[in-house]
Amino acid sequence: MSDANANSYWKSNIKLVLSLMAVWFFISFGCGILLVDVLDNFRFGGFKLGFWIAQQGSIFVFVALIYIYIHQMDKLDKKYNTSSSATESSASAEESS
Repeated sequence: MSDANANSYWKSNIKLVLSLMAVWFFISFGCGILLVDVLDNFRFGGFKLGFWIAQQGSIFVFVALIYIYIHQMDKLDKKYNTSSSATESSASAEESS
């Protein structure tokens, strides 16, 4: 991979990570702490929504964000023609040396 492609790849990767972390921060801190009083006016599964997000919702969102990251990184790898098999083969070649 050329230096220009590598820089573009990592900028895209960092942009993705920061955007997913911003979503998780908003859900876990914003909805779970700052907006809890507003969200407690609604119910989800018999529990106040603010309480539910603070206790369970942020964990579910985090797991969903992991799967979104995996999917987006697969698309990014295909875009920049990187593959895990090429990385694995170079790693195994280094180990055998």
